[in-house]
Amino acid sequence: MATLNGTCGLITGVANKRSIAWAIAKALARDGARLALTYQGERLLDNVQELAAELDRPLLLPCDVTSDIQIAEVFQTIEREFGGLDFMLHGTAFAPREELSRPFVETSREGFRVALDVSAYSLIAMSRGAAPLMAARGGGAIVTLTYLGSDRVFPNYNVMGVAKAALEASVRYLADSLGPQNIRVNAISAGPIKTLAASGISGFGGILQVYRDRAPLRRNTELEEVGETGRFLLGPESSGITGEVLMVDSGYHVMGL
Repeated sequence: MATLNGTCGLITGVANKRSIAWAIAKALARDGARLALTYQGERLLDNVQELAAELDRPLLLPCDVTSDIQIAEVFQTIEREFGGLDFMLHGTAFAPREELSRPFVETSREGFRVALDVSAYSLIAMSRGAAPLMAARGGGAIVTLTYLGSDRVFPNYNVMGVAKAALEASVRYLADSLGPQNIRVNAISAGPIKTLAASGISGFGGILQVYRDRAPLRRNTELEEVGETGRFLLGPESSGITGEVLMVDSGYHVMGL
């Protein structure tokens, strides 16, 4: 396996030790990458600080992805501290809790706007900031996190499914837009995992059981499996892959019934 010594990356979306973003961050750090972690608000700072203690000299940067000013400040700091950027994990997503419990037809205009802004547009905004720093190093890799609810209806996923569909379309368009700069853009679609975000979905335990019963591997996805997949897509071994949504769900997506 190629080493990531000397590389620098940005990780967004770390909330606690069960975050998919944290699993990917750990896999990258084990292979020698230096990381910057963002956090959204003081509420999550303590969690991120505690986790960051396990890493080698990480940067901790505040970033509200709905603020172009804060996004610009993140990349200004990275350029000053790292001199460039080799990869970025976009693990940010959010929809108001009430939008995940009411019938989809009752989705509010504001709830729709927030979900699409935070969960999909933020990938575009963050990629725009990352691109010059990656191009200065001859290219880079961007990975985001999605879910099968972008393509199929899952109970209580609602507007987040629409946001993930927009996110996956954005991956393809960004792959084309940034490809001439040797910047790759991909997504990981993981099976259901007990993350902080998943806790807001009513009936999530039932979804886990369906996956265990019906996925070809007859089990749920392990957090570490997604971490290693993220490390692969952000590393040099995946240099010919862009515009893809890579499924890591124990094979559930191939089943008809």
